[in-house]
Amino acid sequence: MGKKVAKDINPNESLKIEAATELGLMERVEELGWENLTAQETGKIGAIVKKKLKNMAIFHGISEV
Repeated sequence: MGKKVAKDINPNESLKIEAATELGLMERVEELGWENLTAQETGKIGAIVKKKLKNMAIFHGISEV
């Protein structure tokens, strides 16, 4: 009973979760929700997501993101 069932997560949501985890913010997200993060925290998450998307595009041979 103690486990949460994972919802269908879209790729962008997955990147956002990955970035928040890297920054050590997932516990805060789970407690407060995404909407209650500071602008600085969301900016850092956004920067990491953008970097990951750019790296994925380069890896797949897409010239512009």
